[in-house]
Amino acid sequence: MPSLKQEFSRYPGVYRSHEGQMSHLPIAIAATVLSIVVLTILYARGYRAGSALAQGLSLGVLAGLFVVGWFVFHNHANLNIGLRLTTMSAVAYFSEWCVVGIVIGLTYKPAS
Repeated sequence: MPSLKQEFSRYPGVYRSHEGQMSHLPIAIAATVLSIVVLTILYARGYRAGSALAQGLSLGVLAGLFVVGWFVFHNHANLNIGLRLTTMSAVAYFSEWCVVGIVIGLTYKPAS
């Protein structure tokens, strides 16, 4: 999101430059894939028959709230960043994990 990128650039003492972030992108992608795998395992363990969309969204909302509460606002308390960046990050992460939950719900097929 360009507006989020622009907001990050206001804190050069806290966040890596764009080039620095890009050089660490493989680590970020691997960590995200790991998180999605873990979330999929949690989904499978708690799977209940019913609407895949509703269950996936429920998982995504819970994951999004967890990330916002633990990561985003934790960063706001520990890093020298403003409330605008915190709020923008919260909306972005929450939305992203809702989408991930929906995709997991719609693609998960329990073993017969």
